[in-house]
This record gives sequence, structure tokens and C-alpha cells, in this order.
Amino acid sequence: MSKKRTFTASVWRDGKWYVAQCLEVDVASQGSSETAALKNLADALELHFSAPVATRAPKVRPVEVTVRAAYTGSH
Repeated sequence: MSKKRTFTASVWRDGKWYVAQCLEVDVASQGSSETAALKNLADALELHFSAPVATRAPKVRPVEVTVRAAYTGSH
């Protein structure tokens, strides 16, 4: 089931590129013009909301990180 939805984008120039960032969803893209950046953002949003299609089983691996004092886990 497909449904059209409108999102809001913030667009700015960063060097020779234009960056378009969706304000409702954490998705961004870029392009050589404002129009291209917005088109690429629309494509990225469509991919973001597409159902994943696995061609093979993904590898699941543990990731170990050092967590600073800001997070101490449950007590």
C-alpha cells in the first residue's frame, strides 16, 4: 500500500554542494544544485520507507565500545 506524504526539508549550501535534510526524519542528501539536493532527498526518503529486501542473510556481529560516565547502565 503506497501513500503520498509531504515532509519539510532544510536546504543550505556547503562549499560547492547543496545539502537537503528532512526535518521530520533523520535523512539527508546532497546535490550540485538545490533542486538536485531535494530530488536526491526525495529518493533517499523513498528508500528509507521501503521494506528491506534481503538478498542473503545479514551478518550479525557484536560491537564493543567504551561508554563514558554519561551512561552508567541500569543500577
